[in-house]
Amino acid sequence: MTESKHLRVGMVGYSFMGAAHSHAWRTAPRFFDLPLTPHLAAVAGRNEEAVWAAAAKYGWDSVETDWRRLIERDDIDLIDICTPGNTHAEIAIAALEAGKHVLCEKPLANSVAEAEKMTAVAEAAAARGVLSMCGFSYRRTPALALAKRMVDDGRLGQIRHVRAQYLQDWLSDADAPLTWRMDKSKSGSGSLGDIGAHSIDAAQWITGLNISGVSALMETFVKERPVGGDFVGLGGRGGTDGPKGPVTVDDAALFTARFEAPDDAGAAGGSGSPASGTTGSGTAGSPASSGTTPTGPIGIFEATRFALGRKNAMRLELNGTKGSIAFDFEDMNSLQFYESSLEPDAGFRKIMVTEPSHPYTGNWWPTGHGLGYEHGFTHQVVDLVTAIGAGEQPSPSFADALQVQKVLAAVEASAENSSRWQTV
Repeated sequence: MTESKHLRVGMVGYSFMGAAHSHAWRTAPRFFDLPLTPHLAAVAGRNEEAVWAAAAKYGWDSVETDWRRLIERDDIDLIDICTPGNTHAEIAIAALEAGKHVLCEKPLANSVAEAEKMTAVAEAAAARGVLSMCGFSYRRTPALALAKRMVDDGRLGQIRHVRAQYLQDWLSDADAPLTWRMDKSKSGSGSLGDIGAHSIDAAQWITGLNISGVSALMETFVKERPVGGDFVGLGGRGGTDGPKGPVTVDDAALFTARFEAPDDAGAAGGSGSPASGTTGSGTAGSPASSGTTPTGPIGIFEATRFALGRKNAMRLELNGTKGSIAFDFEDMNSLQFYESSLEPDAGFRKIMVTEPSHPYTGNWWPTGHGLGYEHGFTHQVVDLVTAIGAGEQPSPSFADALQVQKVLAAVEASAENSSRWQTV
């Protein structure tokens, strides 16, 4: 690796996530003091004309049309993977084995087997000082980071309930065109992995507890979609008279869940990330608890791209023995908080998460001047570069992302088996 004070980045993929990541790499060192300065060295994509256009638009120095050339280059220190899930394992493993740090978009892979292999390679690479992180960017939303701080500080007591929803509507039009996100061979799953994975990671991270079992239901409302059309954003409008292709992923997924019991049943529910590479023991094969054995929280999760009127409603609510918190990304600069000891006869109060004392916000604008979607990716870069500079494992690790992958697999297995209880 280079001994310079720069971190030379090579990015694979340049569409939606590529644009968000490019903005983050450019912006982070201008608002935060970092131990290394990111340098946008090269971006890779198969379409030479399109990748050159992206490089010019987003500020990359050079391009490659084969990601393997990117990894072979001596002037690249880190590989940023912004491609569909079916490519993650091959690119990440090759990069880590070549001595490049890796940032990989979520979900980590398209299967548990791929994620396990990536985690094993990542752990071996970490022993050589080569680090990796999975891009669950919602962890870096200041309000959710504040929620985690409050849980860790015991403000909610022991967590009893977790409610998580991720609601979008960009696929509700049956004539929206068929894209790679609706092809299971490329995306791994639909709403479950695309947006539900964020809810799973956020819930496990904030509570400090892994999900140990699920009962699930999944549905595909539109079985076929136009193969062409006008693509706008994630969706668009397909040609109604042209050929159609099969949708092979879920349009909506919902499941109930049991979390593992905290080490101390009277504690707030853990003090950090889910244990690396472990799965919760839960209640082997059954959602019910028995006797006086401490049990973990119960949860309910929903992910859909068919909720008309909901544009990006990533919601999370936790109820504990001392209080509750509630968050909705469509009002991302605020956190709802109820503390029973202070306000037993009142409801939730709204915290504007824009104070210098709140996570990340002190590096941005004066109090009351809110942040946006893109800032989560900037904070992700800040945390990753800080960890690399310190030689410490960034979070979430590939092992943390593997735990999410195991929950995704359990949800699919339960849904395929008449919603029967499935341990993780």
